[in-house]
Parts: sequence; C-alpha cells; structure tokens
Amino acid sequence: MKQVSIYEAKTHLSRLIEAVCGGEEVVLMRAGRPVARLVPVSGKPRVLGVLRGRLEVPEDFDAPLDEETLGQFEETR
Repeated sequence: MKQVSIYEAKTHLSRLIEAVCGGEEVVLMRAGRPVARLVPVSGKPRVLGVLRGRLEVPEDFDAPLDEETLGQFEETR
C-alpha cells in the first residue's frame, strides 16, 4: 500500500491512477494522517430488482392520515 501526501497526489495524479489501475492501493495523507484511499472501481454491475416479489405495498399506502398522526408530523420542538 503506497502512501502519498496530498501535494504529491495533486502533482502525480496520472501516475497514481495508473498504479491503482494496476491493482495497487494508494492512501492519501494530510499532516501524516490518512485521509482518503484510492482504489479501483468495482467491475461488478448493479443488479436491479433483487427484492422483486419480496416486498408488499399495502392497499392504503397513500391514504390520507388521520388527524392524530398528521398532528405528530406537524409538531415543532
């Protein structure tokens, strides 16, 4: 794991990106402390619809709220 200062990262960003693309992890340091990490973007595509058929929306989902419940949302503290 390579550690570089933020100044060095700004100066050599292209080189650091090449290193990350090659599988290396780069940690950015500020005043000797780690503040960020450069890692390659995951190549996994997002899967849509993984919860299809597992959730149910109730029939009264968009029904108006009763006065008591509506009052709880409108209370100020």
